[in-house]
Amino acid sequence: MADVIPFDQRDGSLWFDGKLVPWKDAKAHVLTHGLHYASCVFEGERMYNGRIYKLKEHTHRLFESARILGITIPFTEDEISAACIEACEVQGYKDAYVRPVVYRGSEMMAVSAQSTKTHVAIAAWQWPSYFDPETKMKGIRLDVSDWKRPAPDTAPTQAKAAGLYMICTMSKHAAEAKGYADAMMLDYRGYVAEATGANIFFVKGGTLYTPPADCFLNGITRQSVIALAKLHQIPVVERLIRTDELPTFTECFLTGSAAEVTPVSEIGPWKFTPGDICRKLMTVYSEDVNAEVSVVKL
Repeated sequence: MADVIPFDQRDGSLWFDGKLVPWKDAKAHVLTHGLHYASCVFEGERMYNGRIYKLKEHTHRLFESARILGITIPFTEDEISAACIEACEVQGYKDAYVRPVVYRGSEMMAVSAQSTKTHVAIAAWQWPSYFDPETKMKGIRLDVSDWKRPAPDTAPTQAKAAGLYMICTMSKHAAEAKGYADAMMLDYRGYVAEATGANIFFVKGGTLYTPPADCFLNGITRQSVIALAKLHQIPVVERLIRTDELPTFTECFLTGSAAEVTPVSEIGPWKFTPGDICRKLMTVYSEDVNAEVSVVKL
């Protein structure tokens, strides 16, 4: 990690509270409510060939996440979508990762936050695909996390809220310490849920199986891959999946804006062989994100 430029020391500009500002001047106070009490929601988006994939859907989810947390964004959805594009253009990017973030400010330092100002920032940076296609087809290795996805009546599980990622960081760090790339998390009932920052799919007999997004985020890439699979006559079943079923699946892959479609070769003691369906969905997803107009509607 020695060659990675710290994110507060990068050059250029980003969008902050309605205008472009020098990247290094976009600062929050140490007593910001979003830092202490997790009053923060965000999105992860990708621009391909000058077009942010599913931008409207990402922006709408950002607003919905804020609504769930009781945060009012002081801009319209159209203004935020335009700002996401502007944040890429000011950096001169045609291919980029885009991060809108909304958080409560430092006017109050207590659990209550009614008088805090809502801040919105959007930054873009270059983040290439995790792996080239052939390297991807070897599959990544996942550990099984000790932490579980919470029940929907104990946390705002349908919001992309910063606080929900604490156990993801803990799980991923524990997995990496053991030589794995990531970890699979179970849900509060003990069923398969997702990875630390990506949804999960399995293959059996030419059919895709994926857990229902009833206690974790219904990823936009997840929705796109499901739609693409159906478009290409690959059946999709959304249902609860037990860990004792994992030996019956032949392929496995993760989906997410950062992960795109990433095959998995191992989850703890269970092995998978990335095959035709992994390759097919990697291909059609790449075609869709790079097209002038997506072929799927969410």
